[in-house]
Amino acid sequence: MSTQTPDSFEWTELDRRAVDTARLLAADAVQKVGNGHPGTAMSLAPAAYTIFQKLMRHDPADPEWTGRDRFVLSPGHTSLTLYTQLFLAGYEVELDDLKAFRTHGSRTPGHPEYGHTAGVETTTGPLGQGAANAVGMAMAARYERGLFDPEAPEGTSPFDHTIWAIVSDGDLEEGVSSEASSMAGHQKLGNLVFLYDDNHISIEGDTATAFSEDVLKRYEAYGWHTQRVEPTESGDVDVPALYAALRAAQAETGRPSIVAMRTIIAWPAPNARNTEASHGSALGGDEVAATKRVLGFDPEQTFQVDADVLAHARQALDRGAEAHAAWDKQIDKWRGANPERAELFDRIVAGRLPEGWQDALPVFEEGKAVATRAASGKVLQSLGAVLPELWGGSADLAGSNNTTIDKTSSFLPEGNPLPEADPYGRTVHFGIREFSMAAEMNGIALHGNTRVYGGTFLVFSDYMRNAVRMSALMQLPVTYVWTHDSIGLGEDGPTHQPVEHLASLRAIPGLNVVRPADANETAIAWAEILRRHATDPAPHGLALTRQGVPTYAPNPDAAKGGYVLKESSKDTPDVVLIATGSEVQLAVAARERLEAEGIGARVVSMPSVEWFEQQPREYRDSVLPPSVRARVAVEAGIGLTWYRFTGDAGRIVSLEHFGASADAKILFAEYGFTPENVAAAARESLAAARG
Repeated sequence: MSTQTPDSFEWTELDRRAVDTARLLAADAVQKVGNGHPGTAMSLAPAAYTIFQKLMRHDPADPEWTGRDRFVLSPGHTSLTLYTQLFLAGYEVELDDLKAFRTHGSRTPGHPEYGHTAGVETTTGPLGQGAANAVGMAMAARYERGLFDPEAPEGTSPFDHTIWAIVSDGDLEEGVSSEASSMAGHQKLGNLVFLYDDNHISIEGDTATAFSEDVLKRYEAYGWHTQRVEPTESGDVDVPALYAALRAAQAETGRPSIVAMRTIIAWPAPNARNTEASHGSALGGDEVAATKRVLGFDPEQTFQVDADVLAHARQALDRGAEAHAAWDKQIDKWRGANPERAELFDRIVAGRLPEGWQDALPVFEEGKAVATRAASGKVLQSLGAVLPELWGGSADLAGSNNTTIDKTSSFLPEGNPLPEADPYGRTVHFGIREFSMAAEMNGIALHGNTRVYGGTFLVFSDYMRNAVRMSALMQLPVTYVWTHDSIGLGEDGPTHQPVEHLASLRAIPGLNVVRPADANETAIAWAEILRRHATDPAPHGLALTRQGVPTYAPNPDAAKGGYVLKESSKDTPDVVLIATGSEVQLAVAARERLEAEGIGARVVSMPSVEWFEQQPREYRDSVLPPSVRARVAVEAGIGLTWYRFTGDAGRIVSLEHFGASADAKILFAEYGFTPENVAAAARESLAAARG
């Protein structure tokens, strides 16, 4: 966006006043509402202003412009750092929004929220995840370039852009940022720049309480380009030095960059500066007034924004329009030279799937035993040929998760010694970093223009949980491939056997958990996930078996989340057997026993409770007739999910304790997952319904 160089850098009196305006807007906003985090927003104002006004390519009039740089504020508690810059630059945030900070319905919630406020690229709050989101965005930017413009010389493609992120002490203390930063260094993500706000303050006081490592040496070990910027003698940010460092970081395209910037929190407040109180509390009326006097503002005024200052800052709109127009010319030239790729670009941006893509989906032979993890792998490999935007991998478990979409193409930087290494490769090796894998997937989805998946064992979804929650909070179309979904994984024992995980994941609002019964349900589930990507975006978790399970005839109603797999011999069944995943075969076998006794039994496969509950009431009642009170739910996990479906007369065949190390067949028999026990539960339910 800017054509300035370190030698030509300009910092005018209007720039200084704009920064001071941002500092005081933060102080006033927190003072007005009575809570919030003013100190960091005050000390970060020069840095954020420099990025938004002097460095970053963006267009406030079009916050979703494909050619824009991305900005991530990882320490989301200092949301005013972002809101004040959005206001000054001319996004949709206005002065009244700053006055409504942290109040119901405002555009300025306590932490930045994606989709709620224009210009907010990701929801941040849980520390460390914004840093990992930024790493994911940088990965996505590289993959996007590979899809659309791989031969262009470095820095010449319309798909070249920079990911800027401000990170804090708290972000760098959280382990997820270490995982992600290690990944970024390994991947040599030269389009990524971290600005580390080294202010030495956390909630408990000086960071000497818990944090003393040499951060730059740590990042040097990760393979990052490192720089440090010291404050001026007065204690403020040395803006020309910061600008030069950030320009140098942006120019370093062979590795990611981090700039450590020493700041004094709440600068220049006379008494609150450099105190932990200023981190998370209003400064107080007297201190705000004193700070205004220091900066030459009227202490009697609140939310003071001088017209000449705002006009100066809003020139970002003009620069954004110029940058956007230049990019439009560049993309038009690219279109002329790359008509097939332009067609692909337009399809992907529109969220459309290619004509006939369903023809690539495999159909599995009825009766054959296939593990659903294996079926998923075949689906991915089949779809890979027709959906170039689909990519992903696993947390070092690809052979077990069956997540290798292309064995000949690994997403790895130039210089990696592996023969399949390709900077634009298809298969991502996230390493043993489950948490950051999920947060990076969020960043990939937020960046746009690709479709990402990532796998691990279901039991390790615990490691990922907060990032999965953030996927759901932001309604991001990421796909988690969670295999080894029950005690059926066998001898690895209770440390690896998920028991509570399905129920606890279903408890996350907005996350769709899909546990297919067989290979054909797995293919239908993948197809439905892909269809929903643009029209009904949401994260999905596929829970897949390690062990083989019988294959049934494909039924498109599986995409509705629940359907009648085996019908009762009676017009109205006596009992309904509901099951998911590997336990569906038990319900089918129990039905045969019950029917032989003259009991009409219907088997309902319910791969996704969430999808089923999204269906019209009429359909749900046709699958689970309200008049049939005798019901049994079967799932090899805790039964918490199923009470809403079984009712007062129902029974649940579940696992309410941890597993053991033994062969899967022994464990299923030992814990009551047998056709005989399911049939017995059905008889009990019938008796209760009649009683």
